[in-house]
Amino acid sequence: MTRPIKSITDPKLSLGILTPEEVQRLHQATLEVIESVGVRFPSKRALETWAAHGATVDWETSIVKAPAALIEAALKKAPPKYTLAARDPAQDLPLDGNHVHLGTDGCGVEVIDLYTGERRRSGLKDVGEIARVADYLEEVAFHWVAVSAQDRPPHTRGLHEIKAIWDNSTKHVQTESIYSEAEAHAAIEMAASIVGGREALRQRPVLSIMQCTAPPLGHDGGSLEAALVGAEAGVPVGFMTMAACLTTGPATLAGNLVVGNAEVITGTALIQLACPGAPVFYAAAQSASDLRTGAYTGGGPEDYLFGAATNVLSDFYDIPLSMGSFATGAKQPNWQAGVDNSLSTFMASIVMSDMLLGVGFLHGSRIWSYAEMLMDCEIYSLIRQMMQGIVVDDETLALEAIRLVGPGGNFLTQKHTRRHMRELFVPQFMDRRPYNEWQEKRDGAADWATAKARQILETHQPDPLDPRLSAELQRIIDVAEKA
Repeated sequence: MTRPIKSITDPKLSLGILTPEEVQRLHQATLEVIESVGVRFPSKRALETWAAHGATVDWETSIVKAPAALIEAALKKAPPKYTLAARDPAQDLPLDGNHVHLGTDGCGVEVIDLYTGERRRSGLKDVGEIARVADYLEEVAFHWVAVSAQDRPPHTRGLHEIKAIWDNSTKHVQTESIYSEAEAHAAIEMAASIVGGREALRQRPVLSIMQCTAPPLGHDGGSLEAALVGAEAGVPVGFMTMAACLTTGPATLAGNLVVGNAEVITGTALIQLACPGAPVFYAAAQSASDLRTGAYTGGGPEDYLFGAATNVLSDFYDIPLSMGSFATGAKQPNWQAGVDNSLSTFMASIVMSDMLLGVGFLHGSRIWSYAEMLMDCEIYSLIRQMMQGIVVDDETLALEAIRLVGPGGNFLTQKHTRRHMRELFVPQFMDRRPYNEWQEKRDGAADWATAKARQILETHQPDPLDPRLSAELQRIIDVAEKA
């Protein structure tokens, strides 16, 4: 059975994090870096595209220096709005600046086993099972490839992963694990098979492709080639910076934003130079390195501020945003995970990030946890309700009910109460029991979330992919493996 999707829509809350003057300074600083320092593009096709449009190309170092006018003109060709299609059209996702759609995170390499509780390497079976649980959850609007199918060949692993998701869910798939031109061609062929052909795919992109940059100020060659293939097919493409303060970016937040912004908008500009009007999105998951170890933190005030500021930049360029959220550095579902994921998600939601990643991870996007997945969805549900604000009208002022109850009464029996009681937030995993009951049982949110995930996995049956279509997807993968 297809379940509805609960995204954030028409919020009443808002946040101002950067002034228009500050945004303009960040933009101008970014253009200066692109023109005077340059960005590395280790792809022959990318370099040829830049050179054909007047950029300065160093063919030995693969560094491109592009004038500001070229970058700005290219970015203006990008469409500001479009729709991510789903296998079930009822689950299509408008990227129009007025919705926040939640997705899973990716691409982890370990899983906390749902039944043994042991940490182990991830495999293809995990990809499908996580997709099935995510298909059930109303908060999850689209999929990232949550974990790596490490039991499949590296050069076709990404294809096995997206097939496993389509086999187990009707929602949109955004892959971050297609790293080569050949794999991208096969992925496009698979997506076209889902919707009935290449032209249909342009109208209904059931796949989108996210590529990570290579900070500082660089791109990955295979990822660039894959992104260009996707853009040619009309599939939405985005570049995600993960520049981290101290290591792959300056220590200051503004400087880190400049480095990450240069990576993202040069990748975006390349796509527009090669395929004008292709759907693109800005993607970011900037952080700070730990002062004691230099390691990725996966949480902290810098992450929360980056989450809000990056959306302001994507709005400035008038393209949708896929924003990294959640991904706590905590090792288990605990208070640290709750703080990290609540604050990062609230900051990214209140500025209306179009795509919000990604529930389910611990230890900085390395370890998948089903319990964390469901608890993250509860955090999102709470924030979604907060974002609706307070409605003030004749019905919500409740004057008639107040008159009927009067001083000293209660509102439990009122018709007004029955009409509106289900609008109040009721948690699944927050503990509101009497103290004595908790003291007797000593269980809690992680236990309940784990049990719920088991129930979903054992009982939820998504609308199946036509067996002939599933076989066709497997045929495409088999051909790619032989090649």
